[in-house]
Amino acid sequence: MTETTLKIRLYGDPCLTQASQPVSEIGASERLLIQSMIQTMYAHKGIGLAAPQVGINKKIFVVDIGDGPIAVVNPRILKSSGSSKMEEGCLSIPGVSVMIERPDKILVEFKDENNDKIRLELSEMLARVFQHENDHLEGRLILDYVTDEERPKHIEAFTKALEEGKK
Repeated sequence: MTETTLKIRLYGDPCLTQASQPVSEIGASERLLIQSMIQTMYAHKGIGLAAPQVGINKKIFVVDIGDGPIAVVNPRILKSSGSSKMEEGCLSIPGVSVMIERPDKILVEFKDENNDKIRLELSEMLARVFQHENDHLEGRLILDYVTDEERPKHIEAFTKALEEGKK
């Protein structure tokens, strides 16, 4: 199989703020997309990547916090508890990190790339990454968690990171 990396959409791309559509059937094209997303996530040294970040508004994301990749299709968060704050970054908003409070334990349900229904209790980092990527499927970004007063400084950091990346 050839390794294919996809172009990551950046802040300002309308694809990032649209709600994604559920996947009706997981077939060959969805499995190929998942493999390409995993390769793209690794190529950009990420720990999660959602389909909208590569321009596809389908409810699919991939995560790998060091235990191997997990493909997630049509996720649902059934229960959540606890709370923790942590800085989060995003491949679509380079140069920006935002302190976000999230539940630290979640019960989730989704389908994997083989169309198997999975139900898991997640905690700590995996719960956080799952919620971050799930936000992308709802058209929500880390900048949606900052105040109107904080937003300009984050946009400035993003712009600076883009300019430095072009050098």
